[in-house]
Amino acid sequence: MPQSEGGYVSLPAMNGNGSAIYQSTTEPQLASPNSVFESMRRAFGQAIKSSPGENEELVRMDRPVVIVGGGTSIYFRDRDKTGKTLNTKMPSAPTHTAEEAHLLGTMPVDPMDDIELRSVQLQFPNARGSILEACEQRRVPTDKGDVHVAIQGDTSKPAIVTYHDLGLNYATSFAGFFNYPVMRGLLENFCVYHVTAPGQEEGAPTLPEDYVYPTMDDLAAQLLFVLSHFGLKSVIGFGVGAGANILARFAHANPDKVGALCLINCVSTQSGWIEWGYQSFNARFLRTKGMTQGVIDYLMWHHFGRNPEERNHDLVQMYKQHFERGVNPTNLAMLINAYIHRNDLHLARTPPGTPGAETAATTLKMPVINITGSLSPHVDDTVTFNGRLDPTNSSWMKISDCAMVLEEQPAKLAEAFRLFLQGEGYVKFSVLPFNWNTSK
Repeated sequence: MPQSEGGYVSLPAMNGNGSAIYQSTTEPQLASPNSVFESMRRAFGQAIKSSPGENEELVRMDRPVVIVGGGTSIYFRDRDKTGKTLNTKMPSAPTHTAEEAHLLGTMPVDPMDDIELRSVQLQFPNARGSILEACEQRRVPTDKGDVHVAIQGDTSKPAIVTYHDLGLNYATSFAGFFNYPVMRGLLENFCVYHVTAPGQEEGAPTLPEDYVYPTMDDLAAQLLFVLSHFGLKSVIGFGVGAGANILARFAHANPDKVGALCLINCVSTQSGWIEWGYQSFNARFLRTKGMTQGVIDYLMWHHFGRNPEERNHDLVQMYKQHFERGVNPTNLAMLINAYIHRNDLHLARTPPGTPGAETAATTLKMPVINITGSLSPHVDDTVTFNGRLDPTNSSWMKISDCAMVLEEQPAKLAEAFRLFLQGEGYVKFSVLPFNWNTSK
């Protein structure tokens, strides 16, 4: 190798020992301390991009150079104003006695050890299957066949009657919501009667071919048999979609039997041409081909609106599996056919006798809370329904970031429902985590 200033040479060429161990080792050639400092001065000047005069403060001879080992290594020693060498060594790790080391070794290394979570328990498990075990199953005979009713809670308490939507039953529609921790506290003050439309319960056999499925008015009239069977004088209605339409019909025909209504995605008008066409094809496919992909897509749109996978992929997959495996297609076709052939509820906000109003049209007399989701395809229907209700005893609520309110926003719906009941005097003491005064 060429030996030049700042170059590299073999160790034997410098110390003359000729040891074979260091033949492949190279070290910087240091001709003299002055040449080293000249190189360092040039390096500092290039690093700070300044003129040679400006960097002289960095390389002044305030810290003397000590050459060790025949010029093979150098270092600076810091001195104070009196000339004494300063202690520039790094502080060593603290030493521990054997007892301290033993105690430290027994402590958990991870500060988030599971000892901090041993006392955390789930007070109310949100299991969908638990509603099946907690409910008492009954078959109530009616003039249009038997109706399946599941009773949840103490029958001596005020009654809440629920009704499900298309493609669902009481378990798939209300299990997650009524098992929500906030709603479990409400069940201590109410008894819930889950009504399922004929042939829509879990594992239901196929209805006979000659069976005439009840119309929407007939399904509403069946609730009279349910109330009579259990000795209920007045109930609180809680319905979703098609079930909300059925409960609204029942409340309109029997205002003395319903104390309040909570309706989600309720449609008060008859079906339009687009809905009638889609659902007619769906009913035909369900009878002839079973549950097809087109029917599943329409049911998913009916419940979740557009692009539900972007909000909750697991929830969407669960309902798709239910539509594929847990629904009797023939029975569902009969319910869909009854729903698309529904007639108008004939509700009007104007009182009877008003010029231009229908003579037989009246509005619902009981308090109503009309709820929908901001992403639901039924928002416009709920707005139309709200325009037909009395503004003094009704309210319209749109919950953000959801379409299927029961599943996507159960906390907001539970809070709205409980405040609604408290405002009507059904809950005479606070069941919320706040100290609400609800006496009437």
